[in-house]
Amino acid sequence: MLSKQERQIDFVGNIPFISVHIGGLLIFWVGFSWTALITCLLLWFVRMFGITAGYHRYFSHRTYQTTRFFQFILAVLGNASAQLGPLWWAAHHRHHHNYADTEQDIHSPIIHGGWWSHIGWVVSPQYSQTDERKIRDFAKYPELQYLNRFHMLVPILLAIAVTVIGILFQIYLPGLQTSGLQMLIWGFCLSTVLVYHSTFTINSLAHIVGYRRFNTSDNSRNNLFLALITLGEGWHNNHHYYPASERQGFYWWEIDITHYILTLLSWLGIVWNLRTPPQTIYDQSHS
Repeated sequence: MLSKQERQIDFVGNIPFISVHIGGLLIFWVGFSWTALITCLLLWFVRMFGITAGYHRYFSHRTYQTTRFFQFILAVLGNASAQLGPLWWAAHHRHHHNYADTEQDIHSPIIHGGWWSHIGWVVSPQYSQTDERKIRDFAKYPELQYLNRFHMLVPILLAIAVTVIGILFQIYLPGLQTSGLQMLIWGFCLSTVLVYHSTFTINSLAHIVGYRRFNTSDNSRNNLFLALITLGEGWHNNHHYYPASERQGFYWWEIDITHYILTLLSWLGIVWNLRTPPQTIYDQSHS
């Protein structure tokens, strides 16, 4: 089990993380507008895609190929979610797959409990460093090193941009009934909180709630609701059985929005070589 030191929370270091949660609660103070809500949902969707298609399926598992330029775009989109840098995220995720639901898995709900797997490990200073030995293939790119080191830059610029847009709307399009502060709270703070906890449910709930199609050594499960709120990541048992696949919804009825978007991008030539499960994987399904 984790030691008391490992379970410590760095309150000072997590002031931005705590502040954005407090900011999300201010929606009741700044009021509602359809413009702010649409902005919130749009930025949740785009940044969720940055996590699923970028940080997870590309940087962590290399399940498809793309250009260096679009690789950087994916890193920026993931970075905008305020979940640290692409090298940090992918290195920790690769560690998770190597030790899923064992003592060495730092966010297993089976071993360490639901709260710790969902959010505790995120706010612990023990796991703030990037183990570049696990991510050598991408650590060679200086632009990714830069985003990894200055991981707060993109979120700060996004918060400023959303606020400025809200101010411009207030001045030039008063019919939209929004403001800079409202757009900051809804468009940045609330949407960031939604991206956080959508992502975190895969660490916590996707190893507890759902069904198991494949016999894996861990407790990963498939869950439609989690797939919907994470653009396809909820087919977690599929993913843990064959993580080399770009698509995580292995069957047509398993909704995987990230896969649909990447397929569209492949038709446009932006990404290519999307890896799929071989027939032998389907033959081993028991549901």
